[in-house]
Amino acid sequence: MDTTALEERIAHLLRVTDDLSDTVAQQAKEIDRLTARVEMLMMREAEREAEGTGGVVLGDERPPHY
Repeated sequence: MDTTALEERIAHLLRVTDDLSDTVAQQAKEIDRLTARVEMLMMREAEREAEGTGGVVLGDERPPHY
């Protein structure tokens, strides 16, 4: 392989590496955002359970209006 071909391959690999790095950075931001949302939802649900207002009727339980 001549020098020009090697330079072209290196340039291509550098571009691919930069593209992959950008993709990983975007995915990390999205994961952080989704993690924060899940934590918020878990906190809300824990508060709801602590208050006893979950509103889930299990099995034979009668709803509170009976």
